Amino acid sequence: MATLRASRAWTRRQFLVRSTSSLAIASLAKPAVSRAADRPRIAGGIQSGDVSDGSVVIWARADRPARMQVEWSTVESFKTILASASRDALPEADFTAKLQLGDLPPGQDIFYRVRFDDVASGIAGESRVGHFRTAPADGRSISFLWSGDVAGQGWGIDISRGGYRSYRTMLANRPDFFIHSGDHIYADCTIPAEQTLPNGEIWRNLVTEEKSEVAHTLAQFRGNYKYNHLDEHFRAFHADVPMFAQWDDHEVTNDWSPTGSYDEAGYEDDGTPRLVARARRAFFDFMPIRTIGARQGRVYRKIAYGPLLDVFMIDMRSYRDETWNKGDDHRGWILGAEQLAWLKRELAASRATWKVIAADLPIGLISLDAVALGDGPPDRREHEIADLLASIKRACVRNVVWLTADMHYTAAHYYDPNKAQFRDFEPFWEFVSGPLHAGTWGPGELDDTFGPVAMYRNGCSAAQGENLAPCFGLQFFGRVDIDGASGVMTVTLKDVDNRDLWSVDILPQPQARPAQVAQHS
Repeated sequence: MATLRASRAWTRRQFLVRSTSSLAIASLAKPAVSRAADRPRIAGGIQSGDVSDGSVVIWARADRPARMQVEWSTVESFKTILASASRDALPEADFTAKLQLGDLPPGQDIFYRVRFDDVASGIAGESRVGHFRTAPADGRSISFLWSGDVAGQGWGIDISRGGYRSYRTMLANRPDFFIHSGDHIYADCTIPAEQTLPNGEIWRNLVTEEKSEVAHTLAQFRGNYKYNHLDEHFRAFHADVPMFAQWDDHEVTNDWSPTGSYDEAGYEDDGTPRLVARARRAFFDFMPIRTIGARQGRVYRKIAYGPLLDVFMIDMRSYRDETWNKGDDHRGWILGAEQLAWLKRELAASRATWKVIAADLPIGLISLDAVALGDGPPDRREHEIADLLASIKRACVRNVVWLTADMHYTAAHYYDPNKAQFRDFEPFWEFVSGPLHAGTWGPGELDDTFGPVAMYRNGCSAAQGENLAPCFGLQFFGRVDIDGASGVMTVTLKDVDNRDLWSVDILPQPQARPAQVAQHS
């Protein structure tokens, strides 16, 4: 992925003169290409991601081999173009392209313009404009959203019911960025043409060939991501709001583990199941995620967003064990030794006021797939979490908050060592919110290993049953506001209709301890 450094500014006049000259020369050499139908098009939407202190990743997909051209400005009119860069969109990446812009001014609204040019002739295709806001260098207030779980359980795009309505609602919140907690797709779920609702009405999906079968081929995995771009609210949101992307299980298959999930395609030379390798390739093809060093496939990373916030995007899928049997002496893993050491080290080094751990799974809800297996002292995967929590306490790391989705309902959990079996940690909050557009489930059961208390939860009732369709309104996301003057973090759980369901103000230490908070119904 290319990194762009700021180059000399172009005026709009200079850009138009250059573009017009190029078009004229190209049209003489190859006049047929000048027809609108022959120009490269943007297939789906445009996206930005991993916006941090001075950089961002821009993503788009063409409908054929082409060269992506990106230019950016601090004014929506593009009166002055501050820099430009290009990247080829090739068949081996399904015509996706992404590049990293660098040397961006802090705390600034940036407008970027994307188009694809014909490689042979240079003829310019259509262009689209996107927007993002760079991380502030000072203590300006910050707001961001998080959620997960899209197009699950066969609930796809029903245009008559508004499509992916949660994205329209989230866009109305005008956040600085959005954390997607995983399950961008449900590769293991098909999307049928119709589903019958409990009231007898029919849910009618847009359908595609790639979503008619469970994904096994690389084309099918990619088709899952392309399906989301059919929704107008999805496209509008991602053009205007940068995303911090992580993955969970359904980007591959339900409850997958690195070596325990495979199909008849077999294994790569390094022992990775081809099913997992194809899923990972599709994820990185379609996500605006930066490459960390030479590790193209690494998902976990830190994103610095000014002096008030560091976001730690963790990966609870790629390094986990594959068995779930409890054992007296068995220490399982869900982060892996390398990632766990990185997280402890980076948390201790962080000087940001708030440290958000963006997790793809909750740590206190009982699930054979996740961390918690039931009441009692740490066992199996819980050992790694206990190690992490104890290290946070020993290093005097303050103001750590966990955010996640996965459970298909929304909740606020307060972890209290006085109520826990394992007590070597400081109190902290974990917030769960989702789905964005998938079936809704009832609240789960908490175990007492780390002493979580459910301060709020909202999901399906027993009368509503499980897998409630998105049209019934129980679709959720969370909003976080950090006040620049006081440093107070306000976390609000919201629904698809933008209603504030519950919120809490968390005072930053050392001014106050985590327990000293004000709750709002």
